[in-house]
Amino acid sequence: MPKQTKIIILIVLAQFLGTSLWFVGNIVVPQLPVARLGNPDLLGDLLAAVQLGFILGTLVFAVLAIADRFSPSKVFAVSAILGAVANLALLLPQAESGTLLISRLSTGFFLAGIYPVGMKIAADYFEKGLGKVLGFLVGALVLGTAIPHALNSFEVSVDYKIITLVTSGLAAVGGLLIGFLVADGPYRKAQQKLSIKAIPFIFQTKKFRRAAFGYWGHMWELYAFWGFLPVFINYYQAEHQVYLNTSLWSFFAIAIGAISCAYGGILTQKISNKKVAFYALVISGMCCLISVFSIEFPPVIFGVFLLIWGATVVADSPQFSTLVAQNAPAEYRGTALTLVNCIGFAITVVSIQLLKYWVIHFDIDYLFLVLSLGPIFGILSLYRSKL
Repeated sequence: MPKQTKIIILIVLAQFLGTSLWFVGNIVVPQLPVARLGNPDLLGDLLAAVQLGFILGTLVFAVLAIADRFSPSKVFAVSAILGAVANLALLLPQAESGTLLISRLSTGFFLAGIYPVGMKIAADYFEKGLGKVLGFLVGALVLGTAIPHALNSFEVSVDYKIITLVTSGLAAVGGLLIGFLVADGPYRKAQQKLSIKAIPFIFQTKKFRRAAFGYWGHMWELYAFWGFLPVFINYYQAEHQVYLNTSLWSFFAIAIGAISCAYGGILTQKISNKKVAFYALVISGMCCLISVFSIEFPPVIFGVFLLIWGATVVADSPQFSTLVAQNAPAEYRGTALTLVNCIGFAITVVSIQLLKYWVIHFDIDYLFLVLSLGPIFGILSLYRSKL
C-alpha cells in the first residue's frame, strides 16, 4: 500500500475514533442518572456543553497557536487521550450536575485538538489533492453524526456506561494511531514562538478572508438544518397525516452527506475546490428557499428533497476547509483552521437559537427560510474571489 494511502486511512480513522466523543453525546446524555430528575434545562445544558467547550478550546488553541508551535501529531494524541479521560468522568459515582457539565465542557475543549488539528495534519501531508483527502475525512465525521439517528430509528438501546467506556477507548486508540504512526507532514512549516500579531496577520490575506467568509456562511446553515430536521419531518407528518420514520429519514438525510463529501473531494481532481463549494452552496441555498413550499410536496418528493438538501448542505465543508488551509500563511495554517472553526461553530449557536425561537413563535413552514442568509453570504464571498 502506498505511504500516502496509509496516511489518509490513518488520519480518517483516527479522526472518526476521536470525534466519537462528540457525536454519541445525544445517546449518552439522556440516559445519565441526572435525566431521571426531569430537569430539561440541565439536559439541554449538558448537550450544549460540548459545543461550547469546543468553541472555547478552538479559541485557546488559536490564540496560543498550539498546532503551529508544537507537533500537530503530538497535539492530536494528547488531546484525544485527555478527551477520553474527560468523557469517563460521566461514570463517576453520584456525579452531580456541576461535575457532568465540566466533563462535557472539557470533552468539547479537547475535541479542539482533534478535529481542526486533524485537518492541519492532512494539509501538512497533501499540498495537492487536499480537497479529496478532506472530503473523505469530513465524510467519515458526517456518518458518525448520523449514527445516533440510525440507532433511534431501530430502537437500539445500549447502556450509557458501555457507550462511554467504548467511546473513550476508541478516542484513546485514535490518539495513539496518530501519535505513533503519523509523523509531522513534509509541508509543515513550524512557528517557533508565540506572536500576538498572528491572527491579524492571517486575516490580511484577501483570499483567506474570502474562504473563511464562505465557510461561515455554510456553517450558519449546516448545524441548524441537522438539528431541526426531525422537527421539520414531524411537522410534515402532522400536516399530511402520514407516517414517516423521523429518525430513519433524519439518518438518511444526514448520512448521504458522507457520500457527497467524498464524491465532492473526488470531483476536485477535475474541477476546482472553489467550484465544488460554490455549486453545493448554491443548491443548498435554493433548498432553504424551496423549503417553504416543500411541506406541500407528496411524501416521495419530500423525501427526495431532503436527500438532495442533506447531500449539498455539507458537501462544501471539506472544500472550504481546503481553501482556508491553502490560502493561510503556511506557518499559521493550524491557527487559521482552528480559528475559522471556532468562529464557525460560534455562528451555529446563533442560528440554532434563532430557529429554536422561531419554532415557538412563528409558522414552521418558514422555519428554514432564515438559513438562506448563510448560503447567500457565502455565495457572494466566493463569486468574485480568485480562489
